Amino acid sequence: MTRDVSASGIFFEIDATYALGSSISFTVKLDTPGGPVNLKCHGEIVRIEPRGPKVGVAVKITESAMEAAS
Repeated sequence: MTRDVSASGIFFEIDATYALGSSISFTVKLDTPGGPVNLKCHGEIVRIEPRGPKVGVAVKITESAMEAAS
C-alpha cells in the first residue's frame, strides 16, 4: 500500500524485509486521462518503519521511466 508519493520519493508498506540503504526496484500503476501507465522506478531505501505484520519503507527515487500499461 502506498502512503506518500512525491517527485523524488515514495513511502509504501511491504511484506518483505530490506536493509537501510538497499537498492529497490518497483512499479507504480497510474490511471491517467490517456489511460493507465506504469511508472517503473529504482531507488534507495532511506527509512524503515515496523508496521505490525508489514514494513514501511521510504524510498528516494534515483531513476524512473513511464511506460504504457499492458
